[in-house]
Amino acid sequence: MATKSPKSTVTVSAPAALLTEEELLKMGEKDYMNAAQLAFFKARLQQLEKDLLKNADETTEHLRETVLVPDPADRATIEEEHALELRTRDRERKLLKKVQQSIASIDEGEYGWCEETGEAIGVPRLLARPTATLSLEAQQRREMKQKLYGD
Repeated sequence: MATKSPKSTVTVSAPAALLTEEELLKMGEKDYMNAAQLAFFKARLQQLEKDLLKNADETTEHLRETVLVPDPADRATIEEEHALELRTRDRERKLLKKVQQSIASIDEGEYGWCEETGEAIGVPRLLARPTATLSLEAQQRREMKQKLYGD
């Protein structure tokens, strides 16, 4: 498996056409985190960031709309919907922070490398979870420790 190259700042500019997932998966280890791959993941993360911010704005607008409902059951239903929406936005807020950290790690040239081992996280894992900071093995070790010792 590839190991991390020395830390360097990388400027990622979007190529004329971004790679597809299939093209990304066909690339060899020597192409890992090249400019085209970084551009692909940066575009994906920026779109995710944009979507999360849009959802937050929509929630804010939705919660501002006050509906006066005389029936207590209807009022309780509306309040429960608002609570669910707020919990969802809280999870998205945490994800937004991870997305922004991932974009920053692309700019710093650290994206795609495990924080613990320095090994490649792997394209398939990053496609599934673009905010991953640990290789699959490191993540499994961390989860096992949490299960055994609590956290």
